[in-house]
Amino acid sequence: MSDWTPEAGAPPVSTPDEQVDGEAAAAAPSHEPAGPAPLGVVRTPTGHAAVDVRLERLADADHLPADGHIEVYEDVHRGLRAELTSLDVRPAAVPGPPGTAAAPGTPSAYDNTHDHRS
Repeated sequence: MSDWTPEAGAPPVSTPDEQVDGEAAAAAPSHEPAGPAPLGVVRTPTGHAAVDVRLERLADADHLPADGHIEVYEDVHRGLRAELTSLDVRPAAVPGPPGTAAAPGTPSAYDNTHDHRS
């Protein structure tokens, strides 16, 4: 038993089972996780169709519980890495007419005789 008593003029304290002003007190809090809700993150188009498609895939995570987000994020990450990797691939050399070759001393489109790294 407690010796605590409310001060004079203080509003009465109610327990969860009691009614307050004719209404039932708030129900006990639920310990269940809340359902998925969109975060409202704006995705601005980049102008690169392949990248924009990958970024739009992020919207799928808005409708999944948190433990389902990782699959979407990994898929988007793989796709974006593939797009970046494709930028590093050099296009195949275009063969010229038979019997022609670049003149000596003429740099090719991919002249790598000098290392331009800093």
